[in-house]
Parts: sequence; structure tokens; C-alpha cells
Amino acid sequence: MNGGGGEGGEEMEEDGKERTGEEVKEKVVLMWGYLPGVSPQRSPLLHPAPVRLPDSSSSGDTWRDVCGGGCGFAMALSETGKLLTWGSVDDMGQSYVTSGKHEETPEAFPLPSNIRIVEADAGWAHCAAVTDRGEVYTWGWKECVPTGKIVSDQSSAGTSERDIDQVSPRTQVPRSGENRGAADEATKRRKVASSSSSKHGSESSTSSDETLSAPPCLVTFNTGVRIVTVAAGGRHTLALSASDLGQVWGWGYGGEGQLGLGSRIRTVSSPHPIPCIESAFYGKDRASSMRTNNRSSEGAVSKVTGTCVKAIACGGRHSAVVTDSGALLTFGWGLYGQCGQGSTDDMLSPTCVQSILGVKMRGIAAGLWHTVCTSVDGDVYSFGGNQFGQLGTGSDQAETVPKLVEASCLESRNARAVSCGARHSAMITEINREKDMTVWTSFKLLLSISCFVMRMVWCSVGGGTSTDSLAWVMQLIGTFLLKYKLIPTSH
Repeated sequence: MNGGGGEGGEEMEEDGKERTGEEVKEKVVLMWGYLPGVSPQRSPLLHPAPVRLPDSSSSGDTWRDVCGGGCGFAMALSETGKLLTWGSVDDMGQSYVTSGKHEETPEAFPLPSNIRIVEADAGWAHCAAVTDRGEVYTWGWKECVPTGKIVSDQSSAGTSERDIDQVSPRTQVPRSGENRGAADEATKRRKVASSSSSKHGSESSTSSDETLSAPPCLVTFNTGVRIVTVAAGGRHTLALSASDLGQVWGWGYGGEGQLGLGSRIRTVSSPHPIPCIESAFYGKDRASSMRTNNRSSEGAVSKVTGTCVKAIACGGRHSAVVTDSGALLTFGWGLYGQCGQGSTDDMLSPTCVQSILGVKMRGIAAGLWHTVCTSVDGDVYSFGGNQFGQLGTGSDQAETVPKLVEASCLESRNARAVSCGARHSAMITEINREKDMTVWTSFKLLLSISCFVMRMVWCSVGGGTSTDSLAWVMQLIGTFLLKYKLIPTSH
């Protein structure tokens, strides 16, 4: 899923290795779980195993980052900007085609040779990748891929592209015979583009899946739009731009409202702006608009204060974003409470999660039925489906509003990055030195009080201490040490 970068202290040299002071760190990618293409028996990998870069990679190339893989295949980035895929097999249908038909050995996905991929994500059977120039390439399941500039030849000899008409959301739900005809014509053009660019011709095992799969497409946005990150859901995609005040764009399937357009539009085949921030905020009176719109009206769709969106996430059929003011907005499928609105209703428009409006959020991730977010203070909140314990709350009970995760392992630690799989969650934490200092300061105060009590007892009994008083002091100190895990507990 989404990955987070480190802060300070690390420097990346031209050879692709991390250097911290005089120490040189070479990155290693590990894999485990179910990747059928890496095991002859297709058995799950029960322990982390190293992944080897392909022999065909350029000299000196190293791993850069890992990405959210798709259903049955993995993805990672190299320092030279290649997107490497592996782990699928030829009978996995749509997933096999989307992975580039790469099995045991990681291989560079056939994208134009003159681009550098800096981030990527995958849904059930589609992928999206961002280049260092702010462009987006996407491929896979046809309804997830917008029409536009199709990459029809990905060979090393060169890359040719041709324009395909884009269809607006309005024509995706035809109201008349004219609109229906336009949509049908666009569908025909996409089928022709897909069939003419199949990499392996008419292989019997995957030919039917290839007709449902679109080749890599350079997504067409408005002039000047530069994308910084993407998120792939089950059958929809969000993109966040930096060039137009953190605008969120969406396309793909939107039947449960996961595209945030205010309706159950089934297919949006071109990037469409999602109204996460009030349109008034983009005018000349933005500051005054923000002041007057800080409080949402009761009974109306909640809109958020802030100037732009800073983070995005896609779940199976829902979406979530965080603004620069730390507000959390959700929209889409709500059957398990994954929108955090206190109900199981679908949210057709971006809606502020009111119950944590006083907490400034920073990170966000979404799974198939659940959502996890982190605050600027390092706390973790989760909500939605919990059949497999993916919320981390200590039970399997679903939560329809965000619940603070209070696991003992998080004491004196801050959440740094969070990620969600379909039915699991993961995070990176770091030591909170301020909390540690508070613990030790409290311990010193406790010792001072204990010494004072013992001194008073000593004086009151004429130079001796009672057994009961000494036992009370020792119990008080022991309770403190156990609470903050300063001494090991016995089992």
C-alpha cells in the first residue's frame, strides 16, 4: 500500500545506497505470503525471503521502495525508476495480464523507457504509477483505466502513443440515445486499442482476459496538473495533484459513491475533480470563507475547513482523504462502518468524520472493509470491519466510528506510517522521547515522595520503620515499574 519516507539523518548517494554518517546501507526487498509464481508448489511463503534483482537490470541498479501489490503479484521500484513486477502465474487470468505476465523473477514492467517511476499502487486487477514529471500511467481492468493516450508499443526500439477520446462522467450514465451511442463508441475504440497492443498475441490461456484488460495509458489531466501520489482501490483510482492546491481526481467504478461525485455513477472513464474542499475556498475570499464554514450545518453533508488535501487512500469500495488542517473525510461504501460516520450508510460525497474533528490527522490507509488513520501526535485510530482483527482493538467487533488503538506495544511510541491490506493492517512506529521523559520524570517524583514518606515514618516511630509502611512504599514503586514496563513481567 502507501509507504512513508524517513525524516533526516539519511542521505542517498548516486549509487542508490543509503548512507548514514560513514555507514553504508544496501536495501534488500523481502517477500512472504501467497505469491504463486515464486513457488513451484504454489505454497505460501511462511518466512521472509529475499528478492533478487533481474540480471537484465542496469549495472549498479538497486532497490528503492516497495509498492502495494495486486491480487497475486508484487511490485517494487528500482533506483533507476523501473517498476518491477513478479509473482503471478498464467492461470490467474486478469491478474496475470496486469502483472505483465511476470512470474518467478522480477522484471521491469513494459512502460516507456524514457520515464522514471517514483510511486505506484495496485488494486484488484489494475495498477497506477506516477513519474518524476508528475504524469500518471495506468493499466489493467478496463473499467479502471481512463481513455486517453494509449501506449501501443512498449518495445525498447521506441514508444508510440495515440490519442483516444475521453468520456466525461455525464456520458457514462446515458440519459438519451445520443449519449448512449457516444459511450458505446468509446467502448469500441478501447477494445480495438487493447486488442491491437497485446504483448503475446492470441495466447489461449489469457486471450479472453486480455480483451478485458487495457494496456498502459498515459492519463490526460487538465493543462498544468502535476500528480504527486496515487491510490488504487478495488475498481477505482484517486490521484492527488500539487499544482492546483491539492486537488483530488478520481476515475473508475463509483457505484457506492467511492468517487465522491454525489451520485452512484457506475463508471467514470476520465479523471474528474472530487469536491473535497468547498469551491468558495478557491476564490478571492478564501480566508473569510474558511472562517464562516468552519462549522458544518446539521443535516447537511459536512465539508471540511482547510486549503488542500494532503493524503489519499482507497479501500475496496470506499475512499478517504486528509486535509492540511488535519480533518478526515470519507466517502463510498459504508456497510461495515468503514466511513466512520457512526452508521453503515454509503457516503456519496466527501464527508467530514465529526467524531475526531478535534484530532489533527496526518496519515491514512484503507483496506477492503476497514480504515486506519494516524494523528500528528502519533496516535492510531481505526474503524470499519473487524472480522479478522484488522482494527487492532483487541476484539473482532466492528467499529462505525474511529476508535483509538490502545495496544500495550504502542505505549511510549508514535505511529510513523500505516498501511492496510485487504484484511490486515501494518504500521511503522518510532520511540516518543517526550513520553519517555514523562515516564522517567514521574518515576523520579515517585521516588522522592516515597523517600519523604519513609522519612516521616522513621521520625514518627523514633528511628525505625514499620513493616506495613515499607511494604506500601515498595508496592507503590513496583506498580509504577510494571505499568510502564520498566521491569519484565512474569508469565
